[in-house]
Amino acid sequence: MEINGLPLHPLAVHGAVVLVPLVALLALAYLLPKWHDQLRWPLLVGALVAVGSVVVAYLSGDSFREANEFFNTAGPIADKIDTHEERAELLLWTSISFGVMALLNAVLHPKEGWLRWVLGALLAIDAVAVLVLVIMTGDAGAQAVWGEGFKG
Repeated sequence: MEINGLPLHPLAVHGAVVLVPLVALLALAYLLPKWHDQLRWPLLVGALVAVGSVVVAYLSGDSFREANEFFNTAGPIADKIDTHEERAELLLWTSISFGVMALLNAVLHPKEGWLRWVLGALLAIDAVAVLVLVIMTGDAGAQAVWGEGFKG
């Protein structure tokens, strides 16, 4: 996958790295009673766009690796890329779960009661999980590309 001759993956990851943490923080703000109503639809739209960016980053990363035999040669770089890929898969599924929770919270939008607390708790867990995983996945990718030996 390319855009104007450049591999899509290094471009696409920037969307996920920026959008996922912003929307995860938006989700946590949505849980506050003061902002519950105002952030309902921005949360839903943001979560769908963030999940879409993770899907594009994941698929383009898979394509990028398949198109470059260098990444599949056994060695320390391939091991780092394997770690990055494993974390990316976990981030993909966690992001999808986060998107589902955002959708349920926005559509059902309970004002009070046990359903609000259950959906809110699940949304908070997913928000924290995607925050942690986007950092871990990005770090693993950066270590694979810019690890030891590179100076800037």
